[in-house]
Amino acid sequence: MTTVKPEKPAIRRGTNLPRMADFNESVILDAIRRHADGLSRVELAQATGLSAQTVSNITRRLLDQGVARESGKQHTGSGKPRTLLEVVPSSRYAVGVHLDPAVITTVLVDLAGTVVAQRSRQTPSGGDTDRTTADMAASVSALVAETGIDDARVLGLGIAAPGPIDAEAGWVVDPPELPGWGRYPLRDRLSEATGFPALLDKDVTAAVVAERWAGAATDSRNLLFFYLGTGSGMGLAVEDTVLRGVSGNAGEVGGLGASFSARTLVDEAIALGVLGTEYTCLDPADAQRGLERLAVAAGDGPADGIIERLAIRVGRGVCAAATLLDVDTVVFGGPVWQLLSDRLLPTIESMVARSPFVRPTHPTTVTSTTLGENVAAIGAAALVLDRTLSAQPRSLLLV
Repeated sequence: MTTVKPEKPAIRRGTNLPRMADFNESVILDAIRRHADGLSRVELAQATGLSAQTVSNITRRLLDQGVARESGKQHTGSGKPRTLLEVVPSSRYAVGVHLDPAVITTVLVDLAGTVVAQRSRQTPSGGDTDRTTADMAASVSALVAETGIDDARVLGLGIAAPGPIDAEAGWVVDPPELPGWGRYPLRDRLSEATGFPALLDKDVTAAVVAERWAGAATDSRNLLFFYLGTGSGMGLAVEDTVLRGVSGNAGEVGGLGASFSARTLVDEAIALGVLGTEYTCLDPADAQRGLERLAVAAGDGPADGIIERLAIRVGRGVCAAATLLDVDTVVFGGPVWQLLSDRLLPTIESMVARSPFVRPTHPTTVTSTTLGENVAAIGAAALVLDRTLSAQPRSLLLV
């Protein structure tokens, strides 16, 4: 695996024009957040292109709000030591909910993207959407309450769901493995039930936001995230911008020949005699048991063949997408990836390394997520952090 990191994380340039306080504040906060050792006001001015007075005014506000704090002194050789600033992770929080056909996961994260509380439960079958949504809302409220964190410090609720979605309306739209959901206004229902402002995005998109915020790709501006869970999909970021497409449904991988279904993989293993018929899937949650057994069986010829064929399908799709988008980082994650990564990663990494198109002009990092199997739930919370605190170029548009 080749890992190449820039000497310094990329920082957005600010603007000294009037009426841009919110954008510039986000630029400063993002710059501080991306440097674990902190930045001085002088360094912030140099990195962002903002005037010293603008930096001073914004950092004073961040200190007053408790979002940033002074963390020490930096000695530069001569003159007065510079005061370093760092983000206070416990100053604000966000909730993330991942609606997966097999399991519903809820997390509470701080500003650093660190999970401070989480819970999960099997996704109910039967398609009673209102009942399931009520249970999700109760889980959110209980999670926040048990930490003792004031609701006022929770920035909002992010929801990650399998596609297709209607991002503008906040609906899930008949997800293949969630029968009975139809066109359901999940975002607004959860917001009304919890009292938190809410965002809805595809789970693969949420995952790529998580990786940019707190995962394996915080220093990458061009990233591909491949998710393997109940299904598969791809999250994409180009030049530090997450790609969502016209309707918010970018990332489908069927056209690349890299689609995946946990249920189908278990069915293949049963058909080849690797698994017994007792592993037959009647529900998306059933596939987990069969996949765990398949992971244990890895090393036997037929089991290895199943996993190797999956790795080749995914590897071809990843190579095609990495070539098209010219990314420097490819990250894999999801519950199935966590089970089979030891077998999948070497094959895929080798395919990327041998591709005549992916690597001729720059190295490409191929790695696993550092955020664990709940990367999509963490990503759902990161959607809120990113929307609220990161510099969003669209906020500069005059409407």
